[in-house]
Amino acid sequence: MIKYKVTIGMEVHVELGTDSKMFCSCKNGMGLTKKPNQNICDVCTAQPGAIPVPNAKAIEYVMRAGLALNCQIANETKFDRKNYFYPDLPKGYQISQYDQPICGKGELVFDYFNKAGEKKETKIGITRIHLEEDTGKLRHSNGSTSVDFNRAGVPLMELVSEPDLTSAQEAKQFCTELRRLFRYLRISTANMEKGQMRCEANISLYKDGEDRISGTKVELKNINSFKAIERGIEYEIKRQTKVLDAGKKLVQETRGWSDEKSKTFSQRTKENADDYRYFPEPDILHLKFTEEEIDRIRKSLPELPWERSERFIRQMGLTEQNAEILVDYKEMADYFEQICSELDDWMQNTEEEISEEQQQKLYKLAANYLLTETQKQLFDQGLNIQDIKIIPENFAELIKIVYQGEINSSAAQIVLREMFEKGSDPSHVIDEMGLAQTSDMGELEKIAEQVIAKNPDSVADYNKGKENAVRFLMGQIMKATGGKANPQVAMEILKKKLN
Repeated sequence: MIKYKVTIGMEVHVELGTDSKMFCSCKNGMGLTKKPNQNICDVCTAQPGAIPVPNAKAIEYVMRAGLALNCQIANETKFDRKNYFYPDLPKGYQISQYDQPICGKGELVFDYFNKAGEKKETKIGITRIHLEEDTGKLRHSNGSTSVDFNRAGVPLMELVSEPDLTSAQEAKQFCTELRRLFRYLRISTANMEKGQMRCEANISLYKDGEDRISGTKVELKNINSFKAIERGIEYEIKRQTKVLDAGKKLVQETRGWSDEKSKTFSQRTKENADDYRYFPEPDILHLKFTEEEIDRIRKSLPELPWERSERFIRQMGLTEQNAEILVDYKEMADYFEQICSELDDWMQNTEEEISEEQQQKLYKLAANYLLTETQKQLFDQGLNIQDIKIIPENFAELIKIVYQGEINSSAAQIVLREMFEKGSDPSHVIDEMGLAQTSDMGELEKIAEQVIAKNPDSVADYNKGKENAVRFLMGQIMKATGGKANPQVAMEILKKKLN
């Protein structure tokens, strides 16, 4: 019996991919600029008299995220000063939002798979999404510390969830679903390893029958990967369990996560809102949005990842697993759609009658080759789909050739590897390497007769009802043709000769 239940809420910070910073015109390098203190000015380094001016694009990006998550969008919002001192915070306060965030209540719905592989629809509430500026970055070297202000002032979106998560694995999937959404909305690349997306977990334990938010909340910071989200939360659950089992009280605090030591460590007692001494930012006026402005942004939203996945399953006949894998990588899904568009053009212009079932067979064939052989080649060479030399038209042509039985699957893999290396046209590769299948009825009949004559024992076994015998004879035909016989045509001929 589980002694304690867990309540988890997530805070997700995302650097927005605007051209400029949040309150000035400095270039937004999203933490990628290697040369320190290159993209800075009077505003983002907090020089006396510098006045902040809000970035309209960053505000729109936050609204896009909120609308995609069914959040309530505020008609009026404001910025506030959040006061605290860190060496990498130039002003000694951060311009953030307190009681009037841009986005209010919302939700993220996704299919959650537990460790047993069981699927359930999960709905996680969104408390708020607000906008603030990022801090600078400390650099430690040779026993000294310096400050790089390139990141200071970068637009930072903070999403706060309701305490609806109930496991480390669920929290991890929640964050991966959010990253996928942010990439589809094109508001951020959200790379955790580059600090563009940072996650913090609020974890508390309670006993069955108690209020689910009655436990002492511990905030877990310094999580820099999805794997660390799961490991860090699991460790913290075990640590808190040990403390409670020993009859001790948990302390509301902020803890860090060490990947190297695989454990959490205390950083400081947790601050409350009063500790930050919030008050309205006097240099920025309140912002007001009309319903027309909000509706314009709503209509500009792209097809969202869960909508695309559902369409791939419904229209193209993909398996749920293949649809999810494709959609998870937006660029891969875009490339797949380009291939399908080329296949659609061929199906519309061919004299052959193509049924809906055959259409889906083509789409599924394209997805399978993209997710197996192509993915393998990309992985082996450390490339992304954007680096691929095969244009969608040529990939679609290969799928059409395989579908029509002009080459077998083994030959198709050879052709695809050659196309991957050189970006070649598949027909040219097939001709050059002599990989086309033999479908000539007369030639295959002669070979089938020769195979039957040379293998009387196998023929006798077939006549006794042993199905393995026909597979052996078929193998002999393939061997005689160097693997080039069209298997469907050859099998049809072989069975006619045997009966």
